[in-house]
Amino acid sequence: MTPQATGLLIGGLIPALLFGLSGFFIKPASQAGIGIGLYLVVIGISITLAGLMYFFVFPDKTLSLRSGVYSSLVGLTWAIAVALISFAVAQYGTPISKLVPLYNMNTIVAVFLGLFLLAEWKDMNTTKLLIGSLMVIAGGSLVATS
Repeated sequence: MTPQATGLLIGGLIPALLFGLSGFFIKPASQAGIGIGLYLVVIGISITLAGLMYFFVFPDKTLSLRSGVYSSLVGLTWAIAVALISFAVAQYGTPISKLVPLYNMNTIVAVFLGLFLLAEWKDMNTTKLLIGSLMVIAGGSLVATS
């Protein structure tokens, strides 16, 4: 397996499965009776435990103010999004099977920010990327309106 294929498996396919499982667990957690604040605290504890495991297993322990700020922004934006998803499920009974395709259109946001703000367009086939992005939007819209 090439290094690029290994990277796509480790950083793409396996996380897709794990994010799919985490999306699934949103509904049972909401139905089991938990406030959104405590929901985020429990998730935060789980993330902290996983972070500690990685901290002790992997040797790289670099940190800068800039990387810390960006990491905090990852956590903050993710937590707000997860809280809103949980709220929609708990408060409005929104089916998770309709929410997941919608909020996974986040890939479009990340793709376009990466293309333009990080100048990744230099190394990409933008035509294929745009066609794929349109397919993601069409798929999310189709599932959400089913």
